[in-house]
Amino acid sequence: MRRRPRRPEELLETFGPKLADSSSWHAKAAELSQTGMLTMARRLPALIGQVMALAWRANRRDLIVTVVLNVVAGLFTAFGLLATTGVLTALFAAGPTPDRVRSAAPALLLVGGAVTLRGAFAVAAQWAQARLRPQVEQIVERRLYEVTTGIDLTAFDDADFQDHLHRARLRGVDSAPSMVDNAVDLFTAAVGVAAAAGALGVLHPVLLPLLLLTALPEGWAAVRAARQGYLTQLSLVEARRRSWIITELMTERVHAAEVRSFNLRGFLLRRYGVLADHIRAVLLALARRQTMTRVWGDVLKGLATALMYTALGVLLWQGVMPLAVAGTAVLAIRTGQNSLINLVYALNRCYEDGLYFGDYVSFCRVAGTRLPTDTAAEADAPGASNGTQGTSGTVATLRAFREIRAEAVTFTYPGGDTPSLREVSVRLRRGEIVALVGENGSGKTTLAKILAGLYMPQGGEVRWDGVRVSDVDPDDLRRAIAVVAQDHTHWPMTAADNIALGDDPDSGSVRRAVEEAAAASGAAEVIAKLPHGLATLLDKRFVDGCELSGGQWQRLAAARGFYRDAPLLICDEPTAALDARAEHRLFEQIRHHAAERGRTVLLITHRLASVRHADRIYVLDGGRVIEEGDHEHLMSLGGLYAELYELQASAYRQARFDVG
Repeated sequence: MRRRPRRPEELLETFGPKLADSSSWHAKAAELSQTGMLTMARRLPALIGQVMALAWRANRRDLIVTVVLNVVAGLFTAFGLLATTGVLTALFAAGPTPDRVRSAAPALLLVGGAVTLRGAFAVAAQWAQARLRPQVEQIVERRLYEVTTGIDLTAFDDADFQDHLHRARLRGVDSAPSMVDNAVDLFTAAVGVAAAAGALGVLHPVLLPLLLLTALPEGWAAVRAARQGYLTQLSLVEARRRSWIITELMTERVHAAEVRSFNLRGFLLRRYGVLADHIRAVLLALARRQTMTRVWGDVLKGLATALMYTALGVLLWQGVMPLAVAGTAVLAIRTGQNSLINLVYALNRCYEDGLYFGDYVSFCRVAGTRLPTDTAAEADAPGASNGTQGTSGTVATLRAFREIRAEAVTFTYPGGDTPSLREVSVRLRRGEIVALVGENGSGKTTLAKILAGLYMPQGGEVRWDGVRVSDVDPDDLRRAIAVVAQDHTHWPMTAADNIALGDDPDSGSVRRAVEEAAAASGAAEVIAKLPHGLATLLDKRFVDGCELSGGQWQRLAAARGFYRDAPLLICDEPTAALDARAEHRLFEQIRHHAAERGRTVLLITHRLASVRHADRIYVLDGGRVIEEGDHEHLMSLGGLYAELYELQASAYRQARFDVG
């Protein structure tokens, strides 16, 4: 049965967080304690090492070229500074100006050549660095999608997991290529600082520690501001998720009709306003704190710079340093300060991106522990396939099963206090039609997902003959199962793709199988009315796209299940959006298809008239099997099944009487 639209008060409960006193803001305390400057200073080298390993994996040649060319550019920086001393010495010497210019010309040529070569090598390094970014981005995105598409389904029912995933997607993926850039910039700036420091050390050693002193205040301010920004963003994760959900409700076509039907425009805008006001207030407070931090950093930097130039003046006053050398020292100081500023900013960006990259690394590590062993190994393997080639022996065993048994299965959703299933035992024999019936919340769909291997029970086990599902590669198991789901996905693809799902519909054999499945499910009538038949794009958001009604989509979903050549067909409310005639026809098609192909059918439905011909019916109530047998046996018991059946039958009889 389709879920009914939620009323505004129910949406209010979902999207109206108590922002002032919500305990969720305090749930991250342990994580916040891990973002201190000393902690991050210890973690940053490891994070930089991890991201540089990604860059090495992405393209080692580009990484090597970037590093080498930056080193060479730094050497030319130092050489140019030292050559400047010769220029200034010649220009400040006694004698006619033309003679001084002529004597300075060789050194000027050296300086010009050094500047030109430095620029050429720096540009070449930037080109190689720019090539790295998209390659690293592809690797981190692929890794994220490998774990999100492979982990067990219960993870998506876990609020903490959703927060962690949101953070990894929001900034974690982008932070990896940014960290590559920042790490290279950090290295480049360090080379520049080393070049300027080396020149200053040659000119006069006392200037070197003073130069480094000018970087400390700005570095402190930058790192502190970055930490403030990260902690603020971390505290806003839940609020942003809720805000984006409301934004989706207001902007996506799929919700547009209900928003208008229930007059939800004002309600959603108010809910969005509450969240937006909260986010804005937090960000304004962050801006104030970061500004004050930077002001103090600038003040301290100004004092340190004044101290350095005072020391330079004292050296000149005491005659310790010639004027030409002092002029070169000023240039070296300015160059060194620029490099130090770049170093501090690169360190700041590395620190900030390192926090987000740490979220990404942590998510992939935690999610990786929830991957099946084979899937995890495949995801980590270079050039991993999409998993379509399974273990042939296991697949053959599953396809030839004689009986599927669930024995004393118990399951509780993450964060739930009450089990959804309590010691449930069912069996499905080869070629049978087995039905699960019961009222809403009785555990029917949960049991079907456990039989399909989508959930692993906390107690009991599921066996295909003697093979435990927990010992089977999930991909092998799912290849033996076809599903006609109640909440099926409307894939924004062609009608053929919506049936074949992953197979190439342009292949002759696939095309024939798609057409046969469409004919068997009744979807052929739907496809015949589409402007381009199977090649019609089923999404109105694109040019020439078409939209289907709920019943038409349901027939297409049935064709999807019929198309898949699997011995077990699970039908979860397959007729919820169909009229009575189409419903009757589809159930007849399911029975005919199962008998013709020798498939076992697990049928979940509220329409009890449709399960009269099932070989076995299990009645669930409160997560337990309370009755089982065929229709006649269950009616003779006079229990819940008989009660529900009579309620539906009397409704139909009353409807016919009223019409008559």
